[in-house]
Amino acid sequence: MIKSNCGFEYELCERELYVRLSGEVDHHSAVRLRQDVDALICETRPESMVLDLSEVGFMDSSGLGFIMGRYSLLRELGGTMVIADPSPATVRILELAGIKRIIPVRTGEESENK
Repeated sequence: MIKSNCGFEYELCERELYVRLSGEVDHHSAVRLRQDVDALICETRPESMVLDLSEVGFMDSSGLGFIMGRYSLLRELGGTMVIADPSPATVRILELAGIKRIIPVRTGEESENK
């Protein structure tokens, strides 16, 4: 049995889906996250999604795949996505993978002003 080290909470408000991940996003947890979040996206059909990474302690390439997959799904459905509050280490991973050039990333100060 594979134990997931990552969970998520969500809230839908005025067609914006807010998803907060917590824990570790690795190859073990990404499969379950992908299934659950995809089902949520398909059920709610949000215009936009905020993916809050403030409580993510570790992310590997499976986490990057998770992010890009949800971004692609949302685009197919006519929606947009923003990444919010990643840790400095996660920001670096997003930069190295080129994701910051594709998906907007908001830091703590920018999130508070919105």
